[in-house]
Amino acid sequence: MSSSHRRVAAVCQLTATPDKESNFSACQEMIEQARLQGASMVFLPEGFDYIGSSREETLALSESLSGETVSRYSQMAKKLEIWLSLGGFHERGHDWESDRRIYNSHILINDKGEVVSVYRKAHLFDVELPEKGVSLKESAFTIPGPSLMPPIQTPIGKVGLGICYDIRFPELSCALQRKGAEILTFPSAFTVATGAAHWEVLLRARAIETQCFVLAAAQVGAHHEKRSSHGHAMAVDPWGEVMADCGGEKPGLRLVEINLEKLHNTRRNMPTQLHRRGLDFYTSLE
Repeated sequence: MSSSHRRVAAVCQLTATPDKESNFSACQEMIEQARLQGASMVFLPEGFDYIGSSREETLALSESLSGETVSRYSQMAKKLEIWLSLGGFHERGHDWESDRRIYNSHILINDKGEVVSVYRKAHLFDVELPEKGVSLKESAFTIPGPSLMPPIQTPIGKVGLGICYDIRFPELSCALQRKGAEILTFPSAFTVATGAAHWEVLLRARAIETQCFVLAAAQVGAHHEKRSSHGHAMAVDPWGEVMADCGGEKPGLRLVEINLEKLHNTRRNMPTQLHRRGLDFYTSLE
């Protein structure tokens, strides 16, 4: 298979800060590097635009989809002729002027620079783990997304969109798989404590139960004095084997080839989707 027909994805790991320009430069460098190495699609993590140090800063730095940040990434995608998964953009809500609330939005941009899908995170991370030093309440300023988005055909396969905490809800992954997803993507900024305990297990579980590739770009390290992330941006194949892991120390990227023949073989040899019972069976205890 020639390099021009290989389905190559770049899974990126970033240490975003409140400095939007610095974050953009870091992402641009990764995207350009991935393109030079043959990637046709690049996956950036949740909070690729910035990670604020307070509620006030997070809201002040937010933009609309028609703002400068998305425009710059669209121009980059068009110039480099590459698809981009922007894994968690701070999008000002539809009633921003009255309520000052935002969406956590996963944006797909094609190689012509067009926004082809926007999924707004449905499951918000409201968690208190005092013994682990974890205290986050995403719903304090974020609006939960209203719906899933249909999987999108891309150069590497059909991609279903999730974000971070969504990975803990297998119903979302199964719904995307039923609509044709071959690749599930969970761009994330997992906390150090929850990441060490659950990150790889969750990614592999979602891959195994849906028989999809799972690509999960990630944040790593200290964003500011109040917050750090687990890292380990990862790719998992439909059998649940880890294909790539960016580690837990520093930013970087890993290239992975998406072999859809392996996906089809896995599904043919163990046809779990054919064995799945109807919804009435799984709700029969209600």
